[in-house]
Amino acid sequence: MGFRITTWNVNGIRNPFQYQPWRDKRTFAAMFDILEADIVVFQETKIQRKDLRDDMVLVPGWDCYWSLPRHKKGYSGVVIYTRQSTCAPIRAEEGLSGVLCPPNSSTQFSDLPEDQQIGGYPTVTQLEDSPVDAATLDSEGRCVLLEFPAFVLIGVYSPANRDETRDEFRHGFLDMLDARIRNLVALGKRVFLTGDLNISREELDTANAESSMRKNGLTSVEYASMPARRLFNHLLKGGKVYGERDEGREQPVMWDICRGFHPERKGMFTCWEQRVNARPGNFGARIDYVLCSLDMQDWFCESNIQEGLMGSDHCPVYAIFNDKIALNGEEIDIRDIMNPPGTFVDGQRQKEYSIKNLLPLSGKLIQEFDRRRNIRDMFTRKPSLPTTKNTQASNGSEHASATSSQQSSDLLEEKGEGRESPPKSTQASSNERDTEGSFTDGTSNSTASITTKKRSFPEKSTNQPVKRTKSGAVTSATIASTKGQQSLIGFFKSKSIVANESSTPSGTDSPETRENTPTLLPPAEIISTPKGTPSKAKLHSSSPSPRRTPKSTSNSPNFTRHLSNRAQPSEEDSDVHDPIESKESWSKLFAKPAAPRCESHNEPCITLLTKKPGVNCGRSFWICARPLGPSGIKEKGTQWRCGTFIWCSDWKDGGG
Repeated sequence: MGFRITTWNVNGIRNPFQYQPWRDKRTFAAMFDILEADIVVFQETKIQRKDLRDDMVLVPGWDCYWSLPRHKKGYSGVVIYTRQSTCAPIRAEEGLSGVLCPPNSSTQFSDLPEDQQIGGYPTVTQLEDSPVDAATLDSEGRCVLLEFPAFVLIGVYSPANRDETRDEFRHGFLDMLDARIRNLVALGKRVFLTGDLNISREELDTANAESSMRKNGLTSVEYASMPARRLFNHLLKGGKVYGERDEGREQPVMWDICRGFHPERKGMFTCWEQRVNARPGNFGARIDYVLCSLDMQDWFCESNIQEGLMGSDHCPVYAIFNDKIALNGEEIDIRDIMNPPGTFVDGQRQKEYSIKNLLPLSGKLIQEFDRRRNIRDMFTRKPSLPTTKNTQASNGSEHASATSSQQSSDLLEEKGEGRESPPKSTQASSNERDTEGSFTDGTSNSTASITTKKRSFPEKSTNQPVKRTKSGAVTSATIASTKGQQSLIGFFKSKSIVANESSTPSGTDSPETRENTPTLLPPAEIISTPKGTPSKAKLHSSSPSPRRTPKSTSNSPNFTRHLSNRAQPSEEDSDVHDPIESKESWSKLFAKPAAPRCESHNEPCITLLTKKPGVNCGRSFWICARPLGPSGIKEKGTQWRCGTFIWCSDWKDGGG
């Protein structure tokens, strides 16, 4: 397989892991292997620096270069991953204008020595028409540049055409991108541009071109001459530019690689609207590109989209290089010019990759990740065993600490502040350890005496109230006795019986106490039986068996009084409601209304919320649940979405 570059707008860097095939292993290294890429360019990472994690920065065998937004947190963002075994850049920069600074430096990229900068920065003249200053245009984390001996790679995420308030920013960014590319080409450098440009090149690249033109009253010429699309076509070879070309853009400098391999292909879309489920019907647009300068057109053997890979509202787009390329009249292996000079010769590695190859912009040099390894790597190498001398010393210290801790625990138990005494087997084993320690430790006599004294104490009475430990925690016995309601049926117990239960501590029943205590019947026998519910006999058979009591209890006056209470239910018992009936009532109250069925398919509809400004903004409505068809309109009598539309306020369960 040749050298491959893949671009993908992931709509959140962790978003793909919710889908197959990424869900199985959930690692970036496994994702890159499935993509079979040597360079991966992600857009719209939507992450802040404080949220970066080891698994996305310290990817084994990969390096990464980030551009994160300065002000809008969790917004946009670009990252480029490079496979260390096949390529290594010689320079890296963030932003298009050159006004940003490298990490841990106050010098702008454009002010660095010429041998440390990529070059081609837009001039003041080229940016004078932009109403937005260069620093602001580069503040949203939208571009990363990597320079290889072969070319300059530009990974970019262009602003989308959302509303008129962002038009100036969008046009200013595209002007700066065009200027940087043309300046690099003028310097004699080759350029590879990839990413989400948020521009459909022509009518063939969007499914709703006709409906958009009809809706806005545009002709084909006017559609192609919209500002962003016209600028983009100025950049491309074969781009449709009507009228005279703009000054400074007289010649195209880039080639659309994917369209070059599929010049007449329809439906080659890379982005779909998720809100209307447009992907199954392939109603989308092509706004993700792999482009190269004109002198690189013969370097590629394949380029395509991967519309079958889920994980975002976009799909990956890739381009594959030939193993051998023609450069300066010679055939050179692509790996020879994708690494620093001398690293590869005729496709064979001569120098191993080392930390010295990391550039200042590398993610592995971010302060939080510098000189660290991925946590998985910590378990791949076993620690060396300590020497005999150190082992003996550590054993001695461990024994001393164990003896001191034993002494402190014994003293605590003498004061009644310790935990419950362990079983006899545990005591015996601890006694043996104490005996062994007496031959090797000078504190053995005191330890033995304390242990003997502790075991000579009489066993504590179970009636003694449980004390709290110093930390304020209660013992497990206290927790068990103070636990709340154990089951739903316990809710229906008589309050008098519950009070009697709570007033008697668990584990303190003596024969005298049990004789004077009424028998606690199962909860099912205490519940009064409303009309239409199972009889007491049935409830009694399904309930747990009651606690057994001595025969003398049946003759006690308390027992007789309890039986009379059972024969005449109290007011509290008569107020008990049927739990099944209550459950049904609550279920009806909180249950969602039944969805209406669509007209064509007789299938349950889905509900959506109106977000378009106007009188209906915020209203919910029902529509057909099927995806939008290739035509982009609602169809009748087909497998795609039909024209069913019902306002939720107009729909009542069971009728319209």
